Amino acid sequence: METTPLNPARRRLLAGSAGALAAAGLGATGVVRASEPATSKAAVPAATTAAKPLPPYAAWKDADSVIVHSANTIETRRSAFGDGVITPTRELYVRNNLPPPDASILDDRDAWSVEIQGVKNPRTLTLGELKTLGVDTMATVLQCSGNGRGFFPHKPSGTQWQVGAAGCVLWTGIPVRTLVEYLGGIEGDPTYMTGTGGEQLPEGLDPNTLTVERSVPRDTLQDAMLAWEMNNEPLSLAHGGPLRLIVPGYTGVNNVKYIKRLAFTAEQSPAKIQQTSYRLAPMDAKPGPDQPSAWAMGPKSWITAPGAEGAPVKAGRALVRGVAFGGIHAVKRVDVSIDGGKTWKQAALVGPDLGKYAWRQFALAVDLPAGQHTLASRVEDTEGNVQVENRVENVRGYLNSSWRDHALTVNVS
Repeated sequence: METTPLNPARRRLLAGSAGALAAAGLGATGVVRASEPATSKAAVPAATTAAKPLPPYAAWKDADSVIVHSANTIETRRSAFGDGVITPTRELYVRNNLPPPDASILDDRDAWSVEIQGVKNPRTLTLGELKTLGVDTMATVLQCSGNGRGFFPHKPSGTQWQVGAAGCVLWTGIPVRTLVEYLGGIEGDPTYMTGTGGEQLPEGLDPNTLTVERSVPRDTLQDAMLAWEMNNEPLSLAHGGPLRLIVPGYTGVNNVKYIKRLAFTAEQSPAKIQQTSYRLAPMDAKPGPDQPSAWAMGPKSWITAPGAEGAPVKAGRALVRGVAFGGIHAVKRVDVSIDGGKTWKQAALVGPDLGKYAWRQFALAVDLPAGQHTLASRVEDTEGNVQVENRVENVRGYLNSSWRDHALTVNVS
């Protein structure tokens, strides 16, 4: 079978948009590589030193660029996103629903196997075999369903993420549609695509209470991928290596790590993580299968500079910068406000466009007089959907895209 040709986004990665950069008042820049810092150490205030140590499986992360909430939750600092469109791996957030498997699963990556069901010729294939069937590279925003949870006034249970449970990364692997075609196509007319993780489960417990198994609408297979590389490096244990399901435009939990089974199913998974967890239940309701699932992301943006983490801001000319994405649609435009949303001005989109599932950087040169200012951003996607002003209240604090919540108040002197 022929290998799928590489996505043009990969070939364009180092080709920044010089015209847009100039319009924003920036010089030309390349994409930050995974081995390079997105911002200089001097730009990170001394007070940002991580209060907790990094867990062993993620000890290689840049401690100055992240906040360690727990062994399974690590957040990127707002100030660490920098000016590169790709989030360096060592600065990317981490969220695990279960402790990761033993690192020995990476000893022979190509021996890792995944079972494919719900196709006309179901098979179990090794990673080595997958690499002979097709390859592509794409950029997507990876964002935890709970990113922005810390802004909910009722303080939902779970990690109190601010903006840093998100990043934009490059994935390399085999498109699911290529794999399905190789196996004869889908059998019947299933409604969902279901991925099952390979974490080790304790004995004696009902697997459905712990198994990381997520179902998403079947149509997502068109752009989905089984990825073995991230940011041009073999996929780390912290991020789901040796093999991870990528569902572009959908929240992180649907991008199943350590995937051992991919199936096309008539029903959603019976696992708790599908049936009752990650449901957008109103404040007066109990989360359950009758509530919407945390699936597709909506338009969202936030300011990354100036003034992140309390960094000083001097009066005068300043460049307001940030990131924006459309979820399942591309970014059309971003507007910026320096007065808390009273007035808006269109920002320039800068850097390379890596496809509709990636985020765009934006920048706007402004004059900031002394005093307090609330910097906000608002993105519109190509379908006309505009980032919401106010959060949608829900019990667990999921899918907060409120531009007002994500605004940044700075003191200018």
